[in-house]
Amino acid sequence: MISDNKIINEVVNNFPFKGELKDVQITDAGLINSTYVLTLSDGNMDFKYVLQKINTSVFKNPDELMSNIMNVTGFLRNKILLDGGNPERETLTFLYTNSNSPYYRDSEGNCWRTYTYIDKCYTCDSVDEPIKANRSGAAFGRFMNLLSDYPIINLFETIPDFHNTPKRYEALDTAISENLAGRADSVKDEIDFAMSKREDSHKLTDLIESGELPVRVTHNDTKINNVLFDKITNKAFCVIDLDTVMPGLSLYDFGDAIRSGATTANEDEKDLGKYNLDVELFEAYTDGYLSQAGKALTEKEVENLVFSAKLLTLECGVRFLTDYLNGDTYFKTDYPEHNLVRCRTQFKLVRDIENKSAELEAIVDKLIKKYR
Repeated sequence: MISDNKIINEVVNNFPFKGELKDVQITDAGLINSTYVLTLSDGNMDFKYVLQKINTSVFKNPDELMSNIMNVTGFLRNKILLDGGNPERETLTFLYTNSNSPYYRDSEGNCWRTYTYIDKCYTCDSVDEPIKANRSGAAFGRFMNLLSDYPIINLFETIPDFHNTPKRYEALDTAISENLAGRADSVKDEIDFAMSKREDSHKLTDLIESGELPVRVTHNDTKINNVLFDKITNKAFCVIDLDTVMPGLSLYDFGDAIRSGATTANEDEKDLGKYNLDVELFEAYTDGYLSQAGKALTEKEVENLVFSAKLLTLECGVRFLTDYLNGDTYFKTDYPEHNLVRCRTQFKLVRDIENKSAELEAIVDKLIKKYR
């Protein structure tokens, strides 16, 4: 059992759990919220739940955060039922408190939420084979498709300007001029590269302003470890970690999934010769994604799929460079040059996507015809 038994018991008593608390296990899942797995028993059966303490330093408005999550999962449940699926496994099922609130604020001011535990599944930390890329792509494509007609006006923007690339460039401008860590002179090549691509930064935001791209429900953290895979079938069946669900572009989710999951090495790789776009993984993910989302996407969205991979990679590199110039105040680092190494891998990937763009566009063109 963990040390804060008293608080856990207080929280448990304020949710309509089945049975009596039998065991509490802390997990290392997630980097932001504190997560526990609860086991309760009624004497005949055990029941498992996931309990999370919301990090209100990151998510400063838990009411808006939980409003987004409860509304989106409720919408998904109805869609999954209409589709003949099992909403108990295919989306997260959050519990309301005994006083009908989506979270409980304890006697120390902490905010807690809970959802039912999904068993017989696993997660992956990396995309190491095309089939995983394909299945995770299908999971995120289905997530987007099921929510394609969600009333976006009901969603709060919990992290303003999360993927506003021009704003990220403004932050880089400030970091360069202030030079808080005294590192600007040592990264002139990286700064020059970022500035040479600045014209790309506002393409998607301009298309939003002109009404040419639809604002949709976006997940905003489309890494493979946010997909549950079935232990028996190995198929991806549920998208998790919904904290960053908010209004955005489908292209943000697609582009970031390629950036994080279709490369030949991880973003910490110091040898840039080992870090490139994996075209096979790109095609596998895109195939899975379009198999589920292809009919819901507009022509303008399809037209910008490859560009979104480049832009989201560029944006991430700019963020790493900004943090390096600021003295590593945002991203967790393991050594002094960690953010610079990450920045360089992202900028290398931008170049590689540009070099392979004709090949990637041909893949998208082939696949969209397959699914329309």
